[in-house]
Amino acid sequence: MASTPLREINFDFLLSQTELLASSFRTLLGKDLTPESSLENMAEKLYNADFALLSHNGAEDPCFNYANQKAQELFEFDWNEFQGMPSRLSAEPDLREEREKMLDIATKQGYFSGYKGVRISKFGKRFFIDNCTIFNLIDENKQKIGQAATFSHWQFL
Repeated sequence: MASTPLREINFDFLLSQTELLASSFRTLLGKDLTPESSLENMAEKLYNADFALLSHNGAEDPCFNYANQKAQELFEFDWNEFQGMPSRLSAEPDLREEREKMLDIATKQGYFSGYKGVRISKFGKRFFIDNCTIFNLIDENKQKIGQAATFSHWQFL
């Protein structure tokens, strides 16, 4: 399945989400998601990165609101399919409790590094992710408004 080209995404949303992802990561982990550059360049670099980057909102049943091209390819959902999809559906039903525990740890600590787990694509392909970092998305008042995950190691099962 092809991922959604950058030109087909609302660029204003992409810029604001990139700023939120980058500033939250820098604040909580003390490093950058990508080398410093203009916000426009950073949005393009993160969207086209060779690592997966996803985020969900802060709802009771969080829904995805961002998935870069690598995440779209791995999960086999395009941008529009990801938008509003409950993020719990990225894990098989019997693995969702483990996923919830990790998200709770990240909520309390601000982030969690080193997560490992199995994920499932739209078409049922299972893959193991390793060394995943989950981090809170925080607004200008340091309030949690969602979470994000990034990983660069995976293996199809």
